[in-house]
Amino acid sequence: MTEINEIINYFETFAPCESAMNFDNVGLLAGDKNACVTKVLVTLDITKKVVLEAKRMGCELIISHHPVIFSPIKKLTSDSVPYLLAKNEISALCMHTNLDLSTQFGVNTCLADAIGVKKLSLADCGECLFIGNLEKSTDINEFALTVKSRLECKGLRYTDVKSTVKTVAISSGSGGSNVFDAAKLGADVLVTGEIKHHEINAANELGINIIDTGHYKSEDIVISPLIKRLSEKFFDINFTKSKTYDDFIKFI
Repeated sequence: MTEINEIINYFETFAPCESAMNFDNVGLLAGDKNACVTKVLVTLDITKKVVLEAKRMGCELIISHHPVIFSPIKKLTSDSVPYLLAKNEISALCMHTNLDLSTQFGVNTCLADAIGVKKLSLADCGECLFIGNLEKSTDINEFALTVKSRLECKGLRYTDVKSTVKTVAISSGSGGSNVFDAAKLGADVLVTGEIKHHEINAANELGINIIDTGHYKSEDIVISPLIKRLSEKFFDINFTKSKTYDDFIKFI
């Protein structure tokens, strides 16, 4: 049987924990690295509902993108997520900015693949900022529709200050602050999951388009490819994507 430590070691080959940003908290945040696993739930976030979902499925491990423990724990109540993980003997492996920054396989590489961005590289400036190109110049409206379709967004925000785009900056999640560095790199558009109002105003002044897919859609794109990658490596484990989020966010 496969131990959690073997899964951690595999992550180290393409998204090593030491590559995570200084503020982050990654790795095995709950559980025993020597425990054996047969069923794993994969998700962006570990919430109470996700823990209960894992319990119903008989999962011994949850792999998430966002850390289940980020700030120091000052109390541990019976309804807290870390308490529920321990109570139900479910381990938590969290791979955050190390998976964002990976140039081999990670959130931003999967986002780029999905929306047709080629020759992707990690920018020297910015935080978790990647730069690449479309195969040919494309109308911004058409590109926004392509992103919407391929990420299965029910809606997204975008700007049209430059009608034709080819060079694309990518910063999944809350990467809107990278708009300034993206403009310096000559990007025609920044694709991100969150951007503030004043950053959109700055983008308009800088002449760079914005595509805001929403935080979840910009990062959920890694989950299914990650499950495929892990399943091919550990054929004795059943990896399943969490269905909890489907009932969490509603659109009108």
